[in-house]
Amino acid sequence: MAAPTTCYIGLGSNLDEPRQQLDRACRALGQLPASQLIRCSSYYTTKAIGPGCQPDYQNAVAELTSALSPLELLDQLQRIEQSQGRQRSVRWGARTLDLDLLLYGQLSLDSARLTLPHPRLHERRFVLEPLLEIAPQLALPERGSAAQLLAKLD
Repeated sequence: MAAPTTCYIGLGSNLDEPRQQLDRACRALGQLPASQLIRCSSYYTTKAIGPGCQPDYQNAVAELTSALSPLELLDQLQRIEQSQGRQRSVRWGARTLDLDLLLYGQLSLDSARLTLPHPRLHERRFVLEPLLEIAPQLALPERGSAAQLLAKLD
């Protein structure tokens, strides 16, 4: 088995008691095989950016170490989403739970199923703020300091 890699997961929910959805997701992340949940950020309330009129989101970021490969970890994240009622019917639509693999160490990857770092990570305040709460010195591969990226959004 590979050595554990530090990973960051974005969490979001705006349906069916979003705070409880994030609580359950953090507990599920703590139960992943070959992985250890290090910490989960505070929850941040943000406006929905998807289609139609949607409720506000609750967003957070979790840090974990994992010996799973990036695609194995993605499969586990999607399993958690499905167990919490995730429906993939409308892109950027309302959802019970969204788990995004944001960073897998310093790996850059562009495959049919997964792009790392997450392709819009550097553009999203609702990801950068909780990410910086738990990893204030973090630098993103090929993008630099997460703090400087957040400052550019101001």
